[in-house]
Amino acid sequence: VQLQASGGGLVQAGGSLRVSCVASRRTFRNNAMAWFRQAPGKEREFVATISWNGGSTSYTDSVKGRFTINRDNAKNAVYLQMDSLEPEDTAVYYCAAGRFPISGGSSQDYYYWGRGTLVTVSS
Repeated sequence: VQLQASGGGLVQAGGSLRVSCVASRRTFRNNAMAWFRQAPGKEREFVATISWNGGSTSYTDSVKGRFTINRDNAKNAVYLQMDSLEPEDTAVYYCAAGRFPISGGSSQDYYYWGRGTLVTVSS
């Protein structure tokens, strides 16, 4: 099983970026999906999660109103639209597949992880 994240890059503060994650070798249409991030020198933190059918989403407070998570089960993909980016959003962004149809913000709720894509926001 592979989760391949892509779409990272360098963007100026206030700009937008969309990162994508596509699963191969199996489907996760019955599983929650999430994005986590890890900034340099910091621990990995939860960013957003979406339920198996997209009906429920949850975000960490620092990205509410700026980031949007969505998914396309036909494409076995999950996306994170990031708007009004801030330098503090600079991190490697990882997608993860949850153990259950709906999951929370704990990394223990997720059992497949992608390799990550780097997002750098310049001031």
